Amino acid sequence: MRTFALLACSLMLLGLVSKPLYSQQQEACTVTDKAANLDFALLDMDGAEVKLSDYLGRVILLDFWATWCAPCRIEIPGFIELFDKYEARGLSILGISVDDSVDALQLYAEEMEMDYPVLIGDGRDDVKDAFGPLYGFPTTFLINREGDICHQHTGYAPKEQFEQEILSLL
Repeated sequence: MRTFALLACSLMLLGLVSKPLYSQQQEACTVTDKAANLDFALLDMDGAEVKLSDYLGRVILLDFWATWCAPCRIEIPGFIELFDKYEARGLSILGISVDDSVDALQLYAEEMEMDYPVLIGDGRDDVKDAFGPLYGFPTTFLINREGDICHQHTGYAPKEQFEQEILSLL
């Protein structure tokens, strides 16, 4: 499974998997009638319980990622910038790591200077299945304040695209 996911991440990074380019005008919500299942509690890297439902009422960027995923490593600095820029306006970013031990995650998050919550998703197939199937990593969802999934990206997407989509929901 890990080999397949690595191959999928590599193909997406190289642009061999097609995905639409972002446009200057962004629709607020491109997925209709698909509510996000936020009825989960996960542990963060410090062992604290984080309930996804506590973020209802905010715009949520929910990122499923892995430490071995090159496109994930490329996207994370952009997520940090977006979080710092738009948190006060109602943006929350939650990174769900699908692999690795807590110690490895803490080192990775420190190295990447991640300042948004990093949640432990390893062994949480219930959460992955609620948003899946997840065909590759990163897989990122933008959820509006009402809890609807408005955008989904599998593979790398540029920070500018995420910013346009976030602004359409704030």
